[in-house]
Amino acid sequence: MNLHSKVAVVTGGGSGLGRAASQALADGGATVVIIDMNAEAGAKAVEELGANKAHFIQLDVSSGTDVEAAFDKIIADLGRVDICVNCAGIGIAAKTVNREGEPHNLDHYRKIIEVNLIGTFNIARCAAAAMARNEADEKSEKGIIINTASIAAFDGQMGQVAYSATKGGIVGMTLPMARDLASLGIRVNTIAPGVMATPLMLSAPQPVQDGIVSNIPFPKRLGEPSEFGQLVVQMVENSYLNGETVRLDGGVRMQPR
Repeated sequence: MNLHSKVAVVTGGGSGLGRAASQALADGGATVVIIDMNAEAGAKAVEELGANKAHFIQLDVSSGTDVEAAFDKIIADLGRVDICVNCAGIGIAAKTVNREGEPHNLDHYRKIIEVNLIGTFNIARCAAAAMARNEADEKSEKGIIINTASIAAFDGQMGQVAYSATKGGIVGMTLPMARDLASLGIRVNTIAPGVMATPLMLSAPQPVQDGIVSNIPFPKRLGEPSEFGQLVVQMVENSYLNGETVRLDGGVRMQPR
C-alpha cells in the first residue's frame, strides 16, 4: 500500500513508539489521527507534525461507545481510514504472589487487560469496519492494521504476568483477525518490540540500561523508536506481509528477571 494521501490512525501516538510511528507515516505522505489519553502530548505531536498532516482525539481505547464515535468522526472529517497502528498500552510490575504472600491485585490485572488487549481489539474492530468501506487499490487492498505486542509475549519476566498475558493475547489474535478480514482486503500484522529507547526506558538509571543492553546479541544497544516507525512503514508498503508477528529486538531472549 502506498502511503500517499492515506489516513492513518495511531493509538498512543503522542509519545514513545506511537509518536515514532506517527512521524514515519506522516513523512511518507499519510494524514495521521493521533489517539491518546494525554492531551498535552497529543497537542504537541500535532504541532510538530503540522495541523495539515495530523489531528488529535483524546480517548480511552477501552471504551466501546467512545471508540465507535471517534471513528464516526474520523470518517465524517477525513472520509476514510486506511491504516491503523495500535500502540496504546500500560504496564505494572507485580508477581502472582508477592513477598508478603498476598495475591496479585485483580483490579490491576483487569485494568491491564482492558487497556492493552481489549483496547487493541476495540480500535481494530472499528478500524476494520471503516476500512471495509474503501475501494480496493490496484493490489486489492482496502487497509492494514498493525498491532503492538512485545517480546514479553514470548519471554515474559518475573512481575510481568499481567503485561505478558495481554501481549500474548495480541499475538494470538493476529492470525485469526487476518483470516477474518482477508475477504475484505484488509491485512493484519503485529510488531513485538524488544527493549526500546523510549522516554520511560531512558529515565532508568544508566547501570540498569547497561545491564539490559549486555544481553542483546546485536546491535548491542537499545532499539530506536524510529526503527519501530520504519518497520510500520515497511509493513504498510509490503502487500504480501499478512498474519505475521515480527520481533524487533536485536535477537535478544529475555532472562527470567
